Amino acid sequence: MNEEKVPEPRHPPIEMCLQQQRPKAKEPLKPPPRSLKADVLKHFGFYCQPGPGNKKALNMMYAVCRHCYGKVKYFGNTTNARVHMDRHHPELLKEEMGRPTKAPTAGQRTLHHFERFPKHSEQAKKITRAIAVIIVKDLHPYSTVEREGFRHLVHTLEPCYRIPHRVTFSNTVIPQLYKETKLKVREGLIKANRVVLTCDHWTSRTTESYGTFTVHYITDEWELQSLVLQTRAMHESHTAANVNETFHSVAEEWGLTLSDCVIVTDNAANMLAAMQLNDLTHVTCFALLGRIRRIVRYFHRSAVAAEALKASQKECIPLVVNVLYCLIIDISTRWNSAHDMVERFLEQLPAGSAALVSPEVRRNNTADSSALNDAEIHCAEEIVETLKPFKEATKAVSEARTPTLSIIAPMHHHLLQSTEMDKEDSPLVWDAKCAMHDDLTKRYNSAKTKSKHLLHMASGLDPRFKALPFLAEEERSDVHARLITEAATLDVKLTYLLIHIFITYLCEQYIYVENYVRAPPKSPRTRAEEEMKKYLEEPPLSLEVHPLDWWKLKERDFRLLAKLAKRILCIPGTSVAAERVFSTAGDIVID
Repeated sequence: MNEEKVPEPRHPPIEMCLQQQRPKAKEPLKPPPRSLKADVLKHFGFYCQPGPGNKKALNMMYAVCRHCYGKVKYFGNTTNARVHMDRHHPELLKEEMGRPTKAPTAGQRTLHHFERFPKHSEQAKKITRAIAVIIVKDLHPYSTVEREGFRHLVHTLEPCYRIPHRVTFSNTVIPQLYKETKLKVREGLIKANRVVLTCDHWTSRTTESYGTFTVHYITDEWELQSLVLQTRAMHESHTAANVNETFHSVAEEWGLTLSDCVIVTDNAANMLAAMQLNDLTHVTCFALLGRIRRIVRYFHRSAVAAEALKASQKECIPLVVNVLYCLIIDISTRWNSAHDMVERFLEQLPAGSAALVSPEVRRNNTADSSALNDAEIHCAEEIVETLKPFKEATKAVSEARTPTLSIIAPMHHHLLQSTEMDKEDSPLVWDAKCAMHDDLTKRYNSAKTKSKHLLHMASGLDPRFKALPFLAEEERSDVHARLITEAATLDVKLTYLLIHIFITYLCEQYIYVENYVRAPPKSPRTRAEEEMKKYLEEPPLSLEVHPLDWWKLKERDFRLLAKLAKRILCIPGTSVAAERVFSTAGDIVID
């Protein structure tokens, strides 16, 4: 049986038809420019077209698909290309999305590990400057940049930054930071109405002497600025002439005029003599007074007694307020230290008494360091109450953010009242009050001293004390008259200059100025008197209000008095600002 042959189809297979229908490129496609880095563009190319100078250039109006040679409008983005691939070649997109990216092996380092900030890049300079600020602000030695922990911290925060050598900081970075800061400080000093200097000297354990100078002034925004100008070695002896020469050297370096400066120092004899050489305006430190008798220092002299005190403190925990606190030795030039010494002694009295009667202490103890009896303890309690106003006065005049010169006169009056003798006082309290009252009476109480007038003027310009209740009526009138004179003097030159410029301008504009000449503006003296009258009519402020905040709000109402307030209220009543530089034991002075 013969099989019937199936006739061959007349038409070719579908696959062949599709291949025949697939369009062909007119010419070879050129790859996209290197600047186009989108992944989808690797499926597209561009035709060439004639360019200038018989050169060929890419026709960027259309992107041509490499798979179907379909043209896609190209506008500089990949939106149309992605739509084309998603609609006509979705299998290619799915294949690429499922393909894992090649990650670097464990031993292969990425480019990030090799990148370092250039030495002079802005980011590197910014970090280097920040490290310099840490060294300066926190008094760190230059060797900090070489310590392993610090380098690890910086590398963790910014791996691309390389810390410069310590010599770079000591020779370049910090000196440059000092120059920039010094320039800013000098600009502020030039703008200030008045500048006040404070000075203090200190000797290290290696007998090296240093002197520090601080400056104080009020800005245009009524902010009190207190800055450390410099700390220098004092190799010469501290005679009055040398101290005076040092002040002139500092003033010259910082562009100051000592004749217009106020200098605040302690009550040392060489300081007082140095200020008298050039008749400089000088205010002695109000916080460095008092010669209070020292109490027994036995627990600081004897190691056995000190150990016994610690043991007694542990046993008397329910009775002692400050457990394991050391007894305080007073300093003869600090009012608050005498108060703190007696107060701490009374707090530690149970433990101290127990330590003094212990066998190991009594064996080497003397009658001078024996325990106090009840009468002596009562006297000590009275002494603490007597010294409490001096403690508060010391804290008040040592406040750095508030003008302190204005509170000295009322504080001085208050302390004189608190040291007035009472018939009920014990003989010890009577003697203590007499000594302190006599010393306070001599201090700032001489009619010949400039400081007395300066103190009263400062209090008069402080809205809290402007009524001057601590002065007699005649003295009050004298202070107000001085303020009026000073305020008028500050503005007289400027006023006449403005009048002259104003009239000259009108004449140049051919304006009739007879009325202006006949009725000139009020004189500075008249304006100052009117401002003083209006100022005294203002309601008094409470002690909690900052006087500079008040002047900032009222500056436009009292233009003359405001200028004078800036010149006087910037003066501190104590040289504590200079002493704070040397108040931390163990600080590195030179690295």
